[in-house]
Order: sequence, then C-alpha cells, then structure tokens
Amino acid sequence: MTAARKPSTAATAAHERLFPGHVSTLAVTDPELIEYFDNFAFDETLRRTGDLDERTRLMTQLAAMIAVGAVAEYRMILGAALTVGVTPVEAKEIVYQAVPYAGTARVFDFLHATNEVLTDRGVELPLDGQSTTGPDTRMEQGLAVQKRIVGEKAVDSMYANAPADEQHIQRFLSGNCFGDHYTRTGIDVPTRELLTFAMLAALGGADAQVKGHVAANLNVGNTRATLLAVLTGLLPFIGYPRTLNALAALDAAAPTATAPTAKKDNA
Repeated sequence: MTAARKPSTAATAAHERLFPGHVSTLAVTDPELIEYFDNFAFDETLRRTGDLDERTRLMTQLAAMIAVGAVAEYRMILGAALTVGVTPVEAKEIVYQAVPYAGTARVFDFLHATNEVLTDRGVELPLDGQSTTGPDTRMEQGLAVQKRIVGEKAVDSMYANAPADEQHIQRFLSGNCFGDHYTRTGIDVPTRELLTFAMLAALGGADAQVKGHVAANLNVGNTRATLLAVLTGLLPFIGYPRTLNALAALDAAAPTATAPTAKKDNA
C-alpha cells in the first residue's frame, strides 16, 4: 500500500481561505481523488491564471457551474466567491446573465440556490434592481450595446442574412439577450462578456458561439491572455474536451503571435 497523500501546502492554504471551516466528506471517502483535484484546481492551475484576479476567476467559475448544471458545486463556489468579496448583486447578476445562454429551465435551480445561500448569510431579498431599460427602450438600447460588443457590421449582416420568417429571432437577440441583460448594472460589460465566454465554453456544442464571443471579448477590451486564464481556471471543473474545443476557438479568433511553426519533414 502506498503512503497516504495530501494536498500541497498551496492547495491547502487556498482551500482554507476559500472554504473556511469546511471539511469535505469526500476527503475521507475518496482521499486520492480529492488530493488530485485540490492540487490541480487550487494550486497547479492557479499558478497559470495570473491575468485574472481571484474575484473574477470565481465569477467565471460560477458561470460555468450554471452551464454544466452543477448545483452542489455551484453552492460551494458561491460561498467562496462571497468570502473573497463578490457582492450579492454580482452573484445575482451572474445568474441573470446565464438566462439567455443556458435557458431558464436550467437557471431557475441556480436562482433558488443563490437565494438560499444569500438568505443564510443574512442578505435581505429582493436586492436593489439593476435594470436600465423598459418595454419602450429595450430594443433600441439592446441593439446599441449589441453593436458595441459584436460589431456594427456583424450585427447588420445578421439582420440582412436572416430569412424573413427568422427576423423575429434577430429582434429577440437584440431586445431580450442584449436589451434585457447586457444593459443591466451591477456588472460591467467586459465582465459580462467573460461570463458569457465561460458559459459557452462549459456548455459544449457551442463552438461557433465561443468563437464569436472571443471576438466580442476582444472588442470590449479583454485580452487573449485573460481568456486563456479563464479557460485555465475552468479546466478542473469542465474537463479537457470542452476546454480544448474552446482553446481551438480562441486560437482561431485570437491567435498568439508566438505560436511555434510546424517543422517540415525532410524529403
């Protein structure tokens, strides 16, 4: 029998900072797996996420938890996020931002979980409203922020190329996805785009949308390094296939200038 293994000093310190007083039952029943996971998620990957502050990293991880439907892990990460200074408003806005991407059928479970965690911490609900649009302004303001994020030519092309019987979907995108959600306060647009990127990467099967939102992130000031840091922080939670697919989208839309060139075999 091999000697018992424990998480590294750095992983243990991060775990104690993020989850003070929490004793994992899995550390007792599955010590080897938890040692692997803690060292990877709370030490090894964190050494490669320097372009992302801890609050933002946890926010993107929360967004990914919603996308993959991991309610129990979401509760744990939400507790950690609140511990390091993510505000109740920011926590709620992450959930609201997920609605147009993961859908209400999935998101409502996370909304209930968020409300329970906040209430347990003594937060009085409802929180102050963050909406800035109404029925008469959501379309105009949504279209404006959509063009800011996606690009005016791209949005005009989407409308121009959509068949007549699909124009209402384009209007829904402008008025609902962007007009109802991206115009909200509580989280700024660049951070919302990072959250969207994290959700789409975690969803799987949304490669075209991931690529589109790599470009959108660059449009609002986020960098390739930041997006790579987001994916690095997500890897322990969403796995390699979805991470590698998102990396392919990142490389296609924002290639690195220092990518090694393939060596040609001598004929």
